[in-house]
Amino acid sequence: MKFSGERPTVDLTYSDVFLVPRRSAVSSRLQVDLTPHDGTPATLPLVAANMNSVTGPRLAATLARRGGLGVLPQDLPLQELDEAIRWVKRQPARWDSPLVLSPRATVAEALRLLPATPGHGIVVAERAGNAPLSQDEIVGILPATRLATALPDAALGDLVRERAHAVSAEDIEEGRAAFDVIDAVDAEMVLILERGHLVGTLSARTALRTTLYRPAVDDSGRLAVAAAIGINGDVTGKAKALASAGVDALVVDTAHGHQEGMLRALDAVAKLDLGIPLIAGNVVTADGVRDLVGAGASILKVGVGPGAMCTTRMMTAVGRPQFSAVLETAEAARAMGAHVWADGGVRYPRDVALALAAGAASVMVGSWFAGTIEAPGRLLHDEHGRAYKESWGMASTKAVHARFERLDPFELARKELFAEGISSSMIYLDPLRPSLEDLLDMITSGVRSSFTYAGAETVPEFHERALVGLQSSSGYEEGKALPVSW
Repeated sequence: MKFSGERPTVDLTYSDVFLVPRRSAVSSRLQVDLTPHDGTPATLPLVAANMNSVTGPRLAATLARRGGLGVLPQDLPLQELDEAIRWVKRQPARWDSPLVLSPRATVAEALRLLPATPGHGIVVAERAGNAPLSQDEIVGILPATRLATALPDAALGDLVRERAHAVSAEDIEEGRAAFDVIDAVDAEMVLILERGHLVGTLSARTALRTTLYRPAVDDSGRLAVAAAIGINGDVTGKAKALASAGVDALVVDTAHGHQEGMLRALDAVAKLDLGIPLIAGNVVTADGVRDLVGAGASILKVGVGPGAMCTTRMMTAVGRPQFSAVLETAEAARAMGAHVWADGGVRYPRDVALALAAGAASVMVGSWFAGTIEAPGRLLHDEHGRAYKESWGMASTKAVHARFERLDPFELARKELFAEGISSSMIYLDPLRPSLEDLLDMITSGVRSSFTYAGAETVPEFHERALVGLQSSSGYEEGKALPVSW
């Protein structure tokens, strides 16, 4: 990356800079390959943050199916983490994971999991046990849009009007062929069966996405997933347990990553030689990169204070504007054969592109993903009927209480005195993009276009060719679209 003028002497964040268009031989966004090349199985440079309100198994599987990587949070008990990893590994890479509810489940119950939005649906089935769902147990598919016009106490089984269209997995290909199959039966969604048992569902939009994304999978073709651990307690024991469960990357995480406790924990985990990428952070300086790479990390998580749920800078004055933090740490990491993940501060696709331009291999997203169907937690509705999910910072009182709830009341109360961050925030679902996949479409569309303007077909080429200029706050405002009511 180069600046269009002299390199600035002050630190910059994403809104301070812009990409300058260059002569380009890249004629189509479809020529662009967004693979991060950071040693992980990812084919898309997007990582879901290890926050309790952001990454659960459902979101991790959906993101991996489109090439990204979800990091399960360290606050989950080890048994739950193990179960979450194994659940992701059981999900289909080619098809959507089915949302299965009983015929006796009500519309109100369904709306806590899925909004009444096109392109989604519920498999209504009467399960006989824990075995894979057979075709005979399936009542049908209920389109999510039907939930908008049904009474809250209506049973889902009473709303199914006809049996779902079923297709054998062996008889369907990805891409155009799959799209044509769905279009031929004029259905929003079809069942995918293997030997008479349900293995997934497929919509026309999903079939289309298989032509644009490549899933992030392990050597066995199963969806990839990462998990985080802290720096205290039995760090090596937890690391070995997660590796045994099948995790594809391990994040050793603490708010201030450039500290002795991190270096000890990282060194101990690195000596286990687990055979998976080891990510550590958070840091914002070249010195932090050099020390953590020296202790065994291959990827550094970069960012102190830019997150939407984080109050670190206002509480402590500690942190660094994110664009400069990524730029400096990426240069240091590259010199040592390592990589960085830009963690936090992205609110628009342009910010993702700028993080990649600054040298990040991938960009970590938190609150932006928290307001999606697939994020953990139930869908809630405000007094106007708008759907939202709750989000909170990982140093907030709510997170601290969850992390240390087994302590005696005195010790727990003392830790809560030092909590930082927002404990509860309403993250509204975008009515036009309620799903994680809808957001991925928007983000990757913008980033692919950024690459074409720079004349780059790959992430490494984008690092080299990106030309960045400085702008005033009014220049940043000029780039925003006018409101529709103008």
